[in-house]
Amino acid sequence: MSKKIRILCLPSDRTGVSKFRSVEPHMRLQELYGDEFFVDILPAGTDTFDWDDEKYLKSFDIIHFHRTLPKVINGRLEQVYMEPMWELLDKLKGYGITTIMDLDDYWMAGPEHPMYKVIKQQELDVKIKNNLKRVDYVTTTTPIFAEEIKKLNKNVAIFPNTINPEEEQFISKPEESDKLRFGWLGGSSHEHDLGIIYGNVSQYLEKYSEDSQFVLCGFDTRGNITEINEQTGEQKQRKIKPQESVWFRYESNFTKNHVLINNDYKTQLLKFDREGDESYDSKNEIYRRIWTKPITTYASNYNMFDVSLAPLKETIFNKVKSQLKVIEAGFHKKALIAQDFGPYQIDLINVFEKGGGINPNGNAILIPTRKNHKEWFKAMKKLHDSPELVKLISENLHKTVMEKYHIDKVTADRAEFYKGVIKESKTKELEING
Repeated sequence: MSKKIRILCLPSDRTGVSKFRSVEPHMRLQELYGDEFFVDILPAGTDTFDWDDEKYLKSFDIIHFHRTLPKVINGRLEQVYMEPMWELLDKLKGYGITTIMDLDDYWMAGPEHPMYKVIKQQELDVKIKNNLKRVDYVTTTTPIFAEEIKKLNKNVAIFPNTINPEEEQFISKPEESDKLRFGWLGGSSHEHDLGIIYGNVSQYLEKYSEDSQFVLCGFDTRGNITEINEQTGEQKQRKIKPQESVWFRYESNFTKNHVLINNDYKTQLLKFDREGDESYDSKNEIYRRIWTKPITTYASNYNMFDVSLAPLKETIFNKVKSQLKVIEAGFHKKALIAQDFGPYQIDLINVFEKGGGINPNGNAILIPTRKNHKEWFKAMKKLHDSPELVKLISENLHKTVMEKYHIDKVTADRAEFYKGVIKESKTKELEING
């Protein structure tokens, strides 16, 4: 029996991006190919990981990590860049271990991103690019991002985000409703993306208030505001007030400062009381607030609407993002209206042909950026007036993603990649020694 390939996986967290990029892919690899691989996953947040444990490190063939390597500094596990990371990479190279760095976001966000000032001040973009040049391989989410990364490191493999259809939150259990429900599910960094559709959505809700609803998923008032002194660079944090949260701005813009909402529900919403909101019967309201859920259950929110909206501002940061919204909507069998840009051009086929015909293979409505001011409203109206289109798009999108982004399919590809990496490593070793 041949020796198992041993992989040490170092996730950057346990509750966010690493679910899709580190933890679940490697748990599935161990589950499906345990006769060929042994995987050890370092619990994120541990303060006991020891880079001086030579025997432990040398027991692995591959170390896979997301963006940076962790190192215990002053008793805390920190994500390290540049020289501290290079020192660790040199150590691993000396041990004959192959390093694989995963990256799912562009290294520099635009000025509209909430992390822009922090990234710029700490030069994280420069650090990430320098680190990319030093690792053996890079894994990423899309062919679009792969082309950017190849400018820094030619050894790039594409492993898209995947879904396990057996996971409870991805089992479709749609709530019944007589309304056509449009929804958006995302995070706090999408203010400029959502700015594309505010007016279109509120216009639509005014016109079709009787039988339509907009559902905003992920509402959250937790967190801090980081204030940076422009003169000294000093950073200070304070707790955010609910009215200062980006989620309140989202909600206000979609509802014309709550004018579209009935007075009873408006009174409830302005209390910012999660328990009260969740006990309020909002299923028949024109707008519905859904509070944030953990990474293990957030996708169950797709059960609360029929059509997913995916606006995207045209920036390099957004261009190389993953198509996770497409994948999630497809697994939940939802119709999708998306920006005709970047990651949404990988799998999506516009249901509307030039001239106004219907493409029977269409799996989305795609909106060109130059027509953002009117086409989102028109697309929503078309789905309102033609329920059969909602069904056609949702079924076609489901067919598109079910096999391609099934976790088992991508895990099989990952297993072959790792075996190829080890084979190449052994070939190089023979060339050096022989």
